[in-house]
Amino acid sequence: MNQQLRGICALVIVVLVWGTTFPAMKDLTATFSPVWIILVRFALATLILSPFLWRARRADLLSGMLLGLVLFFCYLFQVEGLALTSSNRNAFITGLNVLVVPLLGVLGGRLPERRIVAALLLALAGLAALCWDGGAWGSGDTLALMGALCFGVYVKIMEIRTRRAVRLLSVTAAQIGTVAVCATAWLLVREVPPGAAYWTDIGGHLARYWPNFAYLGVVCTAAIISMQAWGQSRTSANEAAVIYAFEPGAAAFFGFFWLGEAMSGRGWLGAALLISGMIVSQWNSEGRPAASLAPE
Repeated sequence: MNQQLRGICALVIVVLVWGTTFPAMKDLTATFSPVWIILVRFALATLILSPFLWRARRADLLSGMLLGLVLFFCYLFQVEGLALTSSNRNAFITGLNVLVVPLLGVLGGRLPERRIVAALLLALAGLAALCWDGGAWGSGDTLALMGALCFGVYVKIMEIRTRRAVRLLSVTAAQIGTVAVCATAWLLVREVPPGAAYWTDIGGHLARYWPNFAYLGVVCTAAIISMQAWGQSRTSANEAAVIYAFEPGAAAFFGFFWLGEAMSGRGWLGAALLISGMIVSQWNSEGRPAASLAPE
């Protein structure tokens, strides 16, 4: 097996693992607030990646802090939306973030390429079919769309910052640590009531669901970042874009077996249109640095 094929296999594993994060987090929203899910997941990942903060350059730390702040709101909107809609629907809407980056160029005064117009039409048709299948557009869908917009902005900032980075994993560790710090501050200011009873309840829930959090923090966030960087460095941008486009499909697959969520023929038609739009939007686009995509 040559290096390119190994890289493709690695990215397929990345997408499959990312696909499990949607039902995994959806499963936790019945017990935990979205910010608790974000905090525990990213605190675990920070512990694992903390060695890369040792002697990190100041510029890398600042880039990571900026990216982490944006990434916190990406996940805040995504997980808040997960609590109000199905995991597969949330995954497909979140996947629209690949269209945000080229659309930002349109806002900057550049005319959109034909592939972007075609991708946008496919995506809109896919969203219409999904809503036809799963009910009218709701607040959970709006939150997921806001998350997709934030993810798109995040990717654009990441593209710029990773070109300046001395150590990419230092930037990654700093941003993941920043997400954990932001989640802690959010909890202390907005969610945590006075009294010990609250912490007793939280402690009991954490003890019960620790395998879910360990999977999200250790496997889906910390470990998969290294595999993503390794795999993408051995494949082309187009190959990676096509593989990444199937992440929502993986989420729908695991959502069925994990949570019993199912889609009708109209839903799968919408999913196919959305995936097609994602592929078209990225085909023959400029290459990205290996760490320019957010962990889902």
